[in-house]
Amino acid sequence: MTADRSRRLILLGSTGSIGVNTLRVVENLDGAYEVVGLAAGRRADELIEQARKFNVKRLAVSEACAADKVRAALPDATIFDGPDAALKLVESTEAEMLAAAIVGSAGLPATLAGIERGMDIALANKETLVAAGELVMPRVKQHGVHLLPVDSEHSAIFQCLQTSAPEQNGRAIKRIVLTASGGPFRQTPLEQIRKATVKEALNHPTWSMGPKITIDSATMMNKALEIIEAHWLFNLGADQIDVIIHPQSIAHSFVEFTDQSVLAQLGAPDMKTPIQYAMTWPSRASGCSQPMDWTALSKLEFEPPDHERFPSIRLAYRVIETGGTSGAVLNAANEAAVEAFLGGQIPFGRIVELNAEALDAVEIQPARDLETILAADQTARTFVRQRIGR
Repeated sequence: MTADRSRRLILLGSTGSIGVNTLRVVENLDGAYEVVGLAAGRRADELIEQARKFNVKRLAVSEACAADKVRAALPDATIFDGPDAALKLVESTEAEMLAAAIVGSAGLPATLAGIERGMDIALANKETLVAAGELVMPRVKQHGVHLLPVDSEHSAIFQCLQTSAPEQNGRAIKRIVLTASGGPFRQTPLEQIRKATVKEALNHPTWSMGPKITIDSATMMNKALEIIEAHWLFNLGADQIDVIIHPQSIAHSFVEFTDQSVLAQLGAPDMKTPIQYAMTWPSRASGCSQPMDWTALSKLEFEPPDHERFPSIRLAYRVIETGGTSGAVLNAANEAAVEAFLGGQIPFGRIVELNAEALDAVEIQPARDLETILAADQTARTFVRQRIGR
């Protein structure tokens, strides 16, 4: 980032929680970034408002009806539509940074395209690495771009690792510990969890997020996906990644070094902090996040996860050990199962069961290319839908 020229930014998933907060960070950085592309799914009114506010002329809308509404409201804008709208936007728009905040595996092709076009990636879409880390990380290295984590846990680890030389981190890290709030069911009796309602599962105690990631937090699948993401981001083995329950969501993760030192990054549960750090790294700027109120902080609690209550965590280690398309299978099965739960088709307790059943049933292939990964994704979704129908 230079003082005389703004960096151009494409934002995928602009109307979601991360997208909205990213635009707040853009405003806070006051000219450091120019938003040149926005991508959304179906929230036409919000996208129109964003495009007008930030004077964005290149937009992607995946849903046809929403795209028609955007075209009518913004006749001078270039509108890409359809399921590959985000990919078309990235392939045809010049930018220095791509903020990848589309929920689920839908953002994978566009993110890969951004890497191949030499854009730095502010990655809020953990599914990209869960499904295709084997493809993504070599391409990041090949094209010389920076992959900057936006998840609060991975940002915390990334920030802690800035204290030593990058080439030494692999030898210096003993393990990392991802913190987890425990979600709404941390202390709920097991028999009640299985039949939890959508309203109960969406009632997260500390974070305000979209429905899919909130359900993932309730099942702890979110943490399972983060374990896999951390494996790829930091080149760590399964035995170097742990999880601990921390209900206050103040300590966002820990790095334990071989000299027995432990570093943690702390902050209020506000996603604008990791978003801004990804956008200003290696520098820091005055933030717009909620500040820490140390006078109101009475205690920080930590406890090991209950694997009977949260069996999803074990699935992450299984995926790391199995490799290939297993991450794509797990992620796709989970997306299909969460969608079915939100639609009232299955009880809460079936989500993780279906994920495990998909890993058992779907043949795992070497992750040779994007087509293989997307095929595994579709096979896993079909498997889950057939199980639900049966």
